[in-house]
Amino acid sequence: MLESVKQTTERPVPRWAYGLAHAIPFMTLPSGLWRLGLVAGSSMGMLDDSGQPAHLHGFGEHLYVVCLTIFAEGVALITFGLVKRWGEVAPAWIPFIGGRRVAPYAAIIPAILGGLSLIAIWTYGFRDVFSDSFIPFGSTGAAVLMIICYAPLQLWGPSVLLLTWAYYRRRRQVSAPAALVSAR
Repeated sequence: MLESVKQTTERPVPRWAYGLAHAIPFMTLPSGLWRLGLVAGSSMGMLDDSGQPAHLHGFGEHLYVVCLTIFAEGVALITFGLVKRWGEVAPAWIPFIGGRRVAPYAAIIPAILGGLSLIAIWTYGFRDVFSDSFIPFGSTGAAVLMIICYAPLQLWGPSVLLLTWAYYRRRRQVSAPAALVSAR
């Protein structure tokens, strides 16, 4: 019989950080569900260049949208590493590094770059949302639905940066005393 073992972090994770890490996957979920509507055959109200409902064409486009949706949700789930034990000690099943302590900057640098990239991507992606250059829709309701589904992505990058700051503070506090003990 397998016994459940609760693994905790070296230092307590602030409640707000733990909650924020669990909210991030829900920031990406609405846009993923909206995209899956396209895969299911709906135009989601979008119009093509000729003013007709826009649809995905061919297996490749369908596969791309499904993979994009899975990838985005997977990347959102990776942020759990900033509040979970596996963000401090690599899980044993990972070849070569399993069971080893994760160097704080091995998580901090990619998280900062990822957070800044998400801010850049979604700032650029929303640049025309309230102009005539935005994607053409058959109705205002369809456009509003798309904007509502994608708007939470604006919070994704800043949320990753906040979690990274909390991770840095927590891991920095652990590293300093450990260095003093090993110096003795």
